Amino acid sequence: MARRHIETLLLLAPAVIFLFLCFVVPLARLFSLAFTDEAGPFATFAILADSDVYRRVMVNTFLVALAVALITVVLAWPVAYILTKLKGFWFAFALYGVLFPFWISVLVRTFSWMILLERNGPLNRFLINLGITDKPLALLFNDTGVMIGMVHVLLPYAILPLYGAMLRIDQRLLMASDGLGAGLFDTFRRVYFPLCLPGLMGGATFVFLLSLGFFITPALLGGSNAITLSMLIASFINDRLAWSLAAAASLVLLVVVLALLAATAKVLPFGKGMYAK
Repeated sequence: MARRHIETLLLLAPAVIFLFLCFVVPLARLFSLAFTDEAGPFATFAILADSDVYRRVMVNTFLVALAVALITVVLAWPVAYILTKLKGFWFAFALYGVLFPFWISVLVRTFSWMILLERNGPLNRFLINLGITDKPLALLFNDTGVMIGMVHVLLPYAILPLYGAMLRIDQRLLMASDGLGAGLFDTFRRVYFPLCLPGLMGGATFVFLLSLGFFITPALLGGSNAITLSMLIASFINDRLAWSLAAAASLVLLVVVLALLAATAKVLPFGKGMYAK
C-alpha cells in the first residue's frame, strides 16, 4: 500500500511542481501587490470600497453572470433531454453539435457575433423583413450583446452536466410514479426534477463562475457601455498602470467566487451532476 502511494505521488509530482511554479507562485506574487500601496497595506481595498464605479461594475458583472447562467440552463435543459433519447448516428450527430464549438476559438465566435448583431447585420435585417421591428435594434455594445455571446460560448458547459444527471435517472422510478397514479406534472416535479437538480446546479454554477471572469466577449460585444470586472482589472493595468488596484480587485473577485462556491456546495450537491457514478 505504501509503495502504491509513493508511485502515485511520483506520478503527480511533475504536474504539481509545474502548477506550483507557473500558477501558484505568480498568483501569490500578484495578490501580494494588493498590499504594497504607499498609503498602507489595505489602502487599495479602501479605494475600491469607496469607488462608485467599482461597485457598479461589480454589481453589473454579477447580474450579467447570473442572467447568463439562468438563460444557459433554460436552453440546455431541452438539448440535454433530447440527447438522452437519441441513439446511434443521431446521438453522435447531436453530441458533435454540442462539442463542436469547443474547437473554435472564442475570439472567432465573438467576431462572428459582432457581424450578426450589428445594426445592418443579418439578424436586424431579418427582424425588419418579418415586420417585428421598424428600425434596427441595439444588439451590440450593450449587455444584450454580451449575454448573447456568452450564452453561445458557455452553453456546452451547462448541457454536459445536465445530460449526465438525466442519463443516470432510473426509468423505473418514473414508471413507478406513473403506476402509483401521479400525473405527468407531479412525476416531473417530485421525481424527475429533483434527480436532475445536481446536474442543473453543477452546470449553472460552472457557467456562473466562468462568466465572472470573461474578458474577450464582453470587451468586444459590450465595449465601454457594458464594462465587467475583468475589463476594469485590465484597464487598471493597461491604462493606469495601477498594479496594486488590479491585484486588489482580482483578490476580491477570487474571494467572492470561492465563498459563493463553498456556500453552494453546502446547500446543493452540484458536484454529483458533473461526474457519472
